[in-house]
Amino acid sequence: MTRGTSTGTRNAAPHVADSHEVIRVVGARVNNLKDVSVEIPKRRLTVFTGVSGSGKSSLVFGTVAAESQRLINETYSSFVQGFMPTTARPEVDVLDGLTTAIIVDQQRMGADPRSTVGTATDANAMLRILFSRLGEPHIGSPQAFSFNVASISGAGAVTMNKAGRTVKERRDFSITGGMCPRCEGRGSVSDIDLTQLYDDSKSLAEGAFTIPGWKSDSFWTVRTYAESGFLDPDKPIRRFTEKEMHDFLHREPVKVKVEGVNLTYEGLIPKIQKSFLSKDREAMQPHIREFVDRAVTFTTCPECDGTRLTGAARSSRIADISIADACALQISDLAAWVRALDEPTVAPLLEALRQTLDSFVEIGLGYLSLDRPAGTLSGGESQRVKMIRHLGSSLTDVTYVFDEPTIGLHPHDIQRMNELLLRLRDKGNTVLVVEHKPETIMIADHVVDLGPGAGTAGGEVCFEGTVDGLRRGGTVTGRHFDDRAAVKKEVRRRTGALEIRGASTHNLQDVDVDIPLGVLTVVTGVAGSGKSSLVHGSIPAGEGVISVDQSAIRGSRRSNPATYTGLLDPIRKAFAKANGVKPALFSANSEGACPTCKGAGVVYTDLAMMAGVATTCEECQGKRFHASVLDHRFGGRDISEVLAMPVTEAEEFFGGGEAHTPAAQRILGRLSDVGLGYVSLGQPLTTLSGGERQRLKLATHMSEKGGVYVLDEPTAGLHLADVEQLLGLLDRLVDSGKTVIVVEHHQAVMAHADWIIDLGPGAGHHGGRVVFEGTPADLVAGRSTVTGEHLARYVGA
Repeated sequence: MTRGTSTGTRNAAPHVADSHEVIRVVGARVNNLKDVSVEIPKRRLTVFTGVSGSGKSSLVFGTVAAESQRLINETYSSFVQGFMPTTARPEVDVLDGLTTAIIVDQQRMGADPRSTVGTATDANAMLRILFSRLGEPHIGSPQAFSFNVASISGAGAVTMNKAGRTVKERRDFSITGGMCPRCEGRGSVSDIDLTQLYDDSKSLAEGAFTIPGWKSDSFWTVRTYAESGFLDPDKPIRRFTEKEMHDFLHREPVKVKVEGVNLTYEGLIPKIQKSFLSKDREAMQPHIREFVDRAVTFTTCPECDGTRLTGAARSSRIADISIADACALQISDLAAWVRALDEPTVAPLLEALRQTLDSFVEIGLGYLSLDRPAGTLSGGESQRVKMIRHLGSSLTDVTYVFDEPTIGLHPHDIQRMNELLLRLRDKGNTVLVVEHKPETIMIADHVVDLGPGAGTAGGEVCFEGTVDGLRRGGTVTGRHFDDRAAVKKEVRRRTGALEIRGASTHNLQDVDVDIPLGVLTVVTGVAGSGKSSLVHGSIPAGEGVISVDQSAIRGSRRSNPATYTGLLDPIRKAFAKANGVKPALFSANSEGACPTCKGAGVVYTDLAMMAGVATTCEECQGKRFHASVLDHRFGGRDISEVLAMPVTEAEEFFGGGEAHTPAAQRILGRLSDVGLGYVSLGQPLTTLSGGERQRLKLATHMSEKGGVYVLDEPTAGLHLADVEQLLGLLDRLVDSGKTVIVVEHHQAVMAHADWIIDLGPGAGHHGGRVVFEGTPADLVAGRSTVTGEHLARYVGA
């Protein structure tokens, strides 16, 4: 073998291909960005920081990642592009040096009841193949172990031509699936409480139905039953015959004529299931959701015992473990079981399954089980589950984009996440991270700090450089970088206690604990130790308890802070009263909408597989309202001018003078309290950052009447400077006589607490116990737990 000889000199000029060492952004104007220009080094870890709403996500996700994905999509044929989401080119002058972007965001996984941790990560697919090869007794192919495949069979005659003759042959087929026929692979069955649907002491004519929206004169619902001919509308329901009761509750769909109109009549139970139970609960209006929660109960399927699988699938075993048992095991235990299997015929499969399960453990999710429903994962857990498929990837020169990967992580777990980010970088990838936690900012090779403020006061690059430079830079982030909250010298006195006895939800091990009332209590512990199980599973929701969880707020581009908080209602009524017209005129989603853009403010042009174009409506100039509506004024302003106001200006406007509106001022005061004074009332919810959405939700819940507030990680998405404001809000709530219980990892919130309940010592079945309860000062002094060690280090004790 011969080896080529080098003919160049040792100090030859660098190859032109080596000159593309940065991702160059010039003149970015997405959302609130103000002609931002940055150079991001490739094959380095760059952290983007800044106050919540300063434009970090607009730069990283809305500009760099969005353009990378758009360019990749354009490499497909126009036929394929027709099936893909279309996005316009971001508003930016120059964007070059891009590489393939892989986005690992906090978007919750689908809440489909059949989606689990195992199905989301391909671990289930590998287990199904394993059991179809090694399981005893052998019951069939991998789909015989799938709870998404139903068993079906059929037979019939097939007509075909053979040698010029038409021949009929009988054929039959069967598919053996693993889906439990009773619950259809959901693991739970729903039962409807009939007493919540109707009052059986009344007749249909007397208004027996108690279903929201079902009024006696409703043509499509009540009158269909009353005038169907199957039922006596004047007879109380409790006196219906057996046949009438069957027709009333269970009858198959059939056509009936009511006042000459053909309508479909079907039993009440299937009708309720189709009209209410088939919809996403979170997307329902509050009063409908309340009705569904009252009327429907979900219980574990008695046939499959919640495993979702048929009896045959559960009967096949490997080393005395069925696939249902394997999926119910804690992943760290399942990984040990798989390692103990030694079968050369499936060696490659076992190796791939081992790697996937070991990745779960390595990323700090070993406490989960594969049968855990994907919709129950927190935002941080969802993000780490998505990371799993990238950990063992052989790809290099890829841009990985992370959105606060440390969210939901205890300080003990952050170090592990940092090591994973560095490992991705060391493989030759560009890693871009939007982050607030100092522990992760510390490991950055390059920092981009946006600000100086939020919303219109942000959108500029305040600093670019190293972490040391950021500390000396004088920006908001730099000034707060080394901030440390001090442990309280004096704590508030409790006014009582909320007793929890024998708590055993998920991994809790018969926990007995007293949560003090009238103070700020922080429930903490490593990820998976049982914090949310204790708080959400043991504190009864209902009268007096206001729970603010991590679920994302929903809303289209038509939704804005004014509509979401209910602020628009008193504003519309005030405008209507002052001008002697209907309130509906002052809604861009109702009668007052501009006829051209239908109240959207922009006109969308669909260009098939090309990105659609949104142009400002020429009729209303983006104001969203009909011209005649803008002639009506209140306090010297029209409705579009009011919706363009920031919260602080609107609070002043409605606080006095001729525009004085107490109902509006109260809601605006709550928005100011949570630090959203800079957000305009009509800003679309789709343009708000994650931290802004969390605080908007908190402001909405503050209006509810209750003595106990339960907050799940309220610091999610908040900058170091924003956390101070949150602590002030929590203090005001407690000082007004409320009890505040916070599930939190942020050391500043722990140090500020009156009482701490620490769960652990580990995750999964290694946790679920109370390892400390007392004041923050006692926790720091004792250093008896992992949390105590980290808090002591944080406060410099």
